[in-house]
Amino acid sequence: MRIALKVVGYLIGLIVLLLLAGFLLPSAFKAERSVTINAPAEKIYPLVANTKEWKRWTVWNQRDPNMQVTYAGPESGVGAKWDWKSKSEGNGGMEFTSAEPNKRLGYKLTMEGMTPSNGDVILAAAGNGTKVTWTMAGDAGMNPMTRWFGYFMDRLVGPDFEAGLANLKKLAES
Repeated sequence: MRIALKVVGYLIGLIVLLLLAGFLLPSAFKAERSVTINAPAEKIYPLVANTKEWKRWTVWNQRDPNMQVTYAGPESGVGAKWDWKSKSEGNGGMEFTSAEPNKRLGYKLTMEGMTPSNGDVILAAAGNGTKVTWTMAGDAGMNPMTRWFGYFMDRLVGPDFEAGLANLKKLAES
C-alpha cells in the first residue's frame, strides 16, 4: 500500500510539473518547409491557389481517401474555403485570406479543439525554378497543454509539409 501511494504521489507531482512547465513554454508556434521546383511559378500557383487542387498534393487527403470535404466561396483566391471531416486526420477548415498571383497565398487554418493558425505558401524565383515555402504559425494561448502541442508543432507538422511539397514538386514538374 505504501508503494502504491508513493507511485500515485510521484505521478501527481509529475503532472503538476508538466503543467507548470507548460506555462513557461512560448505561446507562439511555427512550422516551415521549402522545396525548389523546376517549374515556373505560373505552373505551380494554380495548384496552390485552387482549393480542389490541394487534395492532389497534400498528404492528409492521401492518408484518408474517405475524407469528407465541402467547398464554399470561389474556387480559388481570396475567400475560397473548404471544410473536412476525417476520422484519422481530424476535422477542420481552411480559408484563403490573401492572394498575390504567382507569388503568395495566405490562409487561415482551423482544427477542431485548437486555436486557429495562419499560414502562407510563398513562391520565389530560384534560378530556372521556383522556391516554394510553406509556413504555418499561431498562438497557443494560455493553456499549458496547448503550449506543449505548439512546442512540438514543427516536428509534428513539418514532415507533412515536406511530403506535401514533394508531391507538389512531382505534380508541377510532370
